[in-house]
Amino acid sequence: VQVVESGGGQVEPGGSLRLSCVASGYIYSMAWFRQAPGKEREGVAAQDYAGNTNYADYLKGRFRVSRDDDKNILYLQMDSLKPEDTAMYYCAAGEGYPLRQSLRPSEATSWGQGTQVTVSS
Repeated sequence: VQVVESGGGQVEPGGSLRLSCVASGYIYSMAWFRQAPGKEREGVAAQDYAGNTNYADYLKGRFRVSRDDDKNILYLQMDSLKPEDTAMYYCAAGEGYPLRQSLRPSEATSWGQGTQVTVSS
């Protein structure tokens, strides 16, 4: 399964963006990761085919993940964006529930090319 992200861009602090990730076929778990320059890739949010979700603790309710299983699309609604949210955001896909449950990059079996999100005034 291949995944392709879209929806990144530049936004002012406090603004919102919605990212989309389209998968080429059925995949049980889909997730969002991000990587800022000089930092390790970190998990953001994930949802599996059963509708279970998982979020990184640092988000504090600002982001929401959703999934359209008919179209194999994973969304990430990002609100109250902060400059520290600036990063390349990657979509990942994984078999079974481990990717959704752990939000660990090692559980992903495929990755998108990434979409840049920049939060600045």
